[in-house]
This record gives sequence, structure tokens and C-alpha cells, in this order.
Amino acid sequence: MIAELRRRIEALGLELSPDMIEGSRALCAAVAAPTDPAVEVTRDHFYGPDERHRLDVFRLPATTKAPVLVFIHGGAFIMGDKSAPDSPFYGNVAQWAAQQGWIGVALTYRLAPAHRWPSGIEDMALAVGWLRGRIAEFGGDPERIVLIGHSAGASHVGSYISHPEYHEGGAIGIAGAIMLSGTYDTLDTHRKPGHLSYYGDDPAVWQAARMNAGLLAATIPMLFGVSELDGLDYREQAARIVSDWSEAGRGFGPVYQLDGHNHGTPAQLIGSVHDTLGPLVRRFMDAHI
Repeated sequence: MIAELRRRIEALGLELSPDMIEGSRALCAAVAAPTDPAVEVTRDHFYGPDERHRLDVFRLPATTKAPVLVFIHGGAFIMGDKSAPDSPFYGNVAQWAAQQGWIGVALTYRLAPAHRWPSGIEDMALAVGWLRGRIAEFGGDPERIVLIGHSAGASHVGSYISHPEYHEGGAIGIAGAIMLSGTYDTLDTHRKPGHLSYYGDDPAVWQAARMNAGLLAATIPMLFGVSELDGLDYREQAARIVSDWSEAGRGFGPVYQLDGHNHGTPAQLIGSVHDTLGPLVRRFMDAHI
């Protein structure tokens, strides 16, 4: 990342205020990768019964038996979408995946407070089921599906992995997962309004929603990312992953710090000339998928 861009990101601060979020979006949109006319896009495939059970598929023509990278957006459990009018986000992630020769997917899910825990796990299970049954039609390999979630999306991915009772037929159905700036230990997190909207205020739910033990027990390859300029809670959660792996005798946890980035910028800059997350994802896919 060039020094000037880092300076401008750092000047936005760490707090997830509306000004910081919109400032990051504007900064990244100004340098986002242009739409690639070579990439075919089909939108709003329904993977479940709800209006928000929709996903977009990005591919290069003639792609066959390719890995599938599925991006799940953030939004504090209460907002966000896979795309928005006049915005490059988050088609930029799926387009970048297609440019690598993979199938790129961007999906959205139900939101709190209308839909509380475990709705996110249920939605991930529905999406995985749809992808395993349908993605071959688009040139994807259903045995090589990788979920990449950001913020609340990372928590939904982590919840799905760590709660095998929601895996259809007892099989997880994915080949790997990447989680960016998520919260995983629900008993050791700052209870922000979004968390309360999704998990509610019943301590039994917060206990049941914990992911750390289930993540540690998972056998698929995983990568956790946290931004250098993330808020304290996200950095503490990443440190907890490192601690869990170490205490289990498994060395340093699979956690990578994205230097110079704040909470939102890694995914927003994928595919741009300032992309630093993309090469990390590429290495993970090459090594494991």
C-alpha cells in the first residue's frame, strides 16, 4: 500500500462511525477496479425462500470445474448487501475471483432484528446447499467451494463451520474458509447494538453461539484476517484465535494482519491497484484449494 493511501485511511480513525464508513467507501470507490466486460454476471439467483436469499455469479466464458469463491458481506448483522446501485462493492470481489479463473459469487442474507441467531447459520447452509447443487451449471466445482466473510459475514461463516448440526447430511460442504475482521467468541466481545439485535440478550444464546471450540475442531483449511487499523474488539478476537491455536499445541493461529487497512478497506480494494488482500487469498487458494 502506498504511503499516501495509508495516510488517508489512517486519518479516518478506527471507530466504526458513519463518517468513517462512508469515508472509506468513497476513498476505495475512487480507485476501484472498473467493470470487466469479459466477465459474465448473472444476478439474483434465489438460494432460499426469503427475499434476501439471493446471490450473483461471476465467471469468464468457458470456465469449467473451477474453484468457487463466495463473498459474504458485513453490516453489523443489521444492514448491508451484495451490491448497491452505482457502487462497485461487492461485485469487485466476485469479479476479481472470476479474473483468477475461478467462479466468483457474492451473496446476501437475512438481517436482524427480524432474523436472529441462528438465522445466519441457516442462510449459510442454504447457500452451500444451492451451490453444491447448482454451481456446476456455471462452471464451478462443487467440491472446491470457499467462503470468504467480512465482519458480520465472517461471524456467519464461523458460526456455520463451528456448528456441524446445521451441516446437511453431516458434511460441511465447503473446502475452505477465509474470515476477515469477525467476532467469534460471543462471550468475550463488546456487546454492540448490532450484536444485541442479532443474538438478543439471553445469556444461553450467547453461550450456544460461541465459535472458538468449533473452529479449532474444524478440519478444513481456514485463514483469519484482521486489519491493522481495525477496532479493538476485532483485534482482540484475532488475538484469541492465535491464543486458542497456541494452547492447543497447533502453533501460531492462521491469522494475518492487513497492514494499513481499516475495518472495511481490504475487501473494498480487492481488484484495484492497491489490493493487498487479493494476493493473500490467491496464496491460500493455491496452497489449499
